[in-house]
Amino acid sequence: MRLLSKPALQAVLSSQKTHEGSRPFWGWLNAVFNKVDYERIKAVGPDRAAAEWLTRCGAKVRFQGFDRWQHDYNGLPTGPLGRYKIQGIDATDSCIMYKGFDHLDGLEHVEELKLIKSMYIEDACLERISTIENLQASLYKMEVVSCGNVTDKGIIALHKLRSLEHLYLSDLPGVVEKEKTVERLQTALPGLDIELDLV
Repeated sequence: MRLLSKPALQAVLSSQKTHEGSRPFWGWLNAVFNKVDYERIKAVGPDRAAAEWLTRCGAKVRFQGFDRWQHDYNGLPTGPLGRYKIQGIDATDSCIMYKGFDHLDGLEHVEELKLIKSMYIEDACLERISTIENLQASLYKMEVVSCGNVTDKGIIALHKLRSLEHLYLSDLPGVVEKEKTVERLQTALPGLDIELDLV
C-alpha cells in the first residue's frame, strides 16, 4: 500500500479548486497523521514507527550510519526489526504535534532535533521532549526556529535535556524574557552553547 506523505497530498489537493472550508480539513488531516498506533510500534519497533509518523507529517529522519536524510514515507529502508535507528529529526515545515509525541518515547539514539517553522510546536511539545528519558541522554543538538507558539516556558523546560550541547533559537516572538530564559538554561546546563537570534 502506498501512502502519500503530507507534502504530496497537499500538492494533489492544492491543484484542485480551494474554498473557504479547506482550513479545518487540514487541521483534521494533520491530527489524523499524528495519531499514535501503539500496535504498530510493537510490531515494527519504535524507530520504524517514529520514522513512518515523521515522514507522514512532512518531516525528515536520518538513520545511524547514514548521511542522507529520508523524507519519503514509501522510501524508508526495510530490514530486520531494530536495524535502523533514528539519529536525526528535521521537522522543518512539518505538521508534527503533541498528540504524536508518544512516538518519540522508544527512541534511544536521537542526537539532533530541528523544529523549524513547525506550526503545531508549542510549549507543551518542548516540555514533553524534555521529559523523555532517552532524549535526555542522547540529544545534544537542537534548533527551535519560527515556532510562533513557543514561549519562555517551553524554552526553559529544555533544561532537563542533560546532554544538550548546542541550542539555536531564532524568530520566536513568544520568547519575551530572553536574558532571563538564557540565564536559567545556562545555570542548569553550564556546558550548553546557546546561539540566539531573537528580536
